[in-house]
Amino acid sequence: MFDVGGRAGQALTEAVAHDGLSSDGRAGGFHLIDTTMMYAPRSGGVKRYLTAKRAWLAARRPDIRHTLVVPGASTLMQDDGLVTVSAARLPFGDGYRMPASPGKWAAVLRTLNPDIIEAGDVFVPGHAALEAGEALGIPVVGFCHTDAPSLAVLHLGEWAEQPTFNFWAKAYERFDQVVAPSRHTANRLAEAGVERVAVLPLGVDTDLFHPRRGDRARLLKRLRLPGDSRLLVFAGRPAREKNIDAMVAAVERLGAPYHLVLIGAGQGARPSPQVSCLDFEADPESLAGVIASCDAFIHANENEIFGLVVLEAMAAGLPVVGPDKGGVGELLDQAVGQLTRGVDPASLAEAVDALFARDVAALKLAARRRAETRHSWDHTFEGLTRLYARLLNAAPRHTPMALSA
Repeated sequence: MFDVGGRAGQALTEAVAHDGLSSDGRAGGFHLIDTTMMYAPRSGGVKRYLTAKRAWLAARRPDIRHTLVVPGASTLMQDDGLVTVSAARLPFGDGYRMPASPGKWAAVLRTLNPDIIEAGDVFVPGHAALEAGEALGIPVVGFCHTDAPSLAVLHLGEWAEQPTFNFWAKAYERFDQVVAPSRHTANRLAEAGVERVAVLPLGVDTDLFHPRRGDRARLLKRLRLPGDSRLLVFAGRPAREKNIDAMVAAVERLGAPYHLVLIGAGQGARPSPQVSCLDFEADPESLAGVIASCDAFIHANENEIFGLVVLEAMAAGLPVVGPDKGGVGELLDQAVGQLTRGVDPASLAEAVDALFARDVAALKLAARRRAETRHSWDHTFEGLTRLYARLLNAAPRHTPMALSA
């Protein structure tokens, strides 16, 4: 039996053995595992992507068995196909956990006996996925959710870019297929020498994020703001790359009646009478309601891999102010918002002022239409399942592992 953590590992193995897998490890179609370390109580886009994927597969492709393997306090299998692997919490990491043992993680993946694995990072789970894929003789997909070299420069300085870039490139070169959510990301991977890259943009739940959820009067009352306020909103993690301070400075330059609402992103932000900091909103409907109650969305990260929250804002009927670079720049144009010349306070303020000088009501309608017509989750997940099928058809059918020895 694989040693994946003492009694917890034994319980996991026994759960797999009694979980309805057919003799060749398949349940109807095939067994897909998603694994990543970027999954925590306050996670952002990666967790929302995985949550949407699980719901879509359950509704549209019940023949595909889906298991999610993420960090947790202990190693165990839950009833809904969620498996946690014990990992220590990161200090000041907002609930994130840092896996330390690729071998232990890979043992869990092998024990679950998948037909294909998708890794959402190139850290311990990503390396463990590659190790398990090699051991089982199955394809492994790497979904690029993070531009690690850009983050290294931001947090550590220019000296860190090349070593991180080299690590990033070598890791992604090992996958059977890499998926990028934007052309910007695909180009970054191409610069790193990664060849097997497919571009597959993310989607949005247009029923969840919908203008009808908005209640502007209620939000103004909650924030104790006058009725003529112009509400700018941003939702996300309080991370340096989100450039929160520039948004705060921009709204201060603009003055009344502009007001910035930060959802989950205000921790550590400089206090300002023109800024309201709301707690992280774990309930998706409540989050959608607050966003839909505002007048425009603002985004200030030029190196965003994709910008899922931008789509969510557009689906909620908000025009977006954002950079013309990175993944956000591929989602926006003048028909649905206002592109900025830069992400410094002066450029952001200029773009916000220009947006409100236009027909904001028409822009709101256009943003909603754009989300409805171009950004369905169906397109994303139908494309992914076709990609999985192609890889599985090209790979030899693996021999199922023994669950005990």
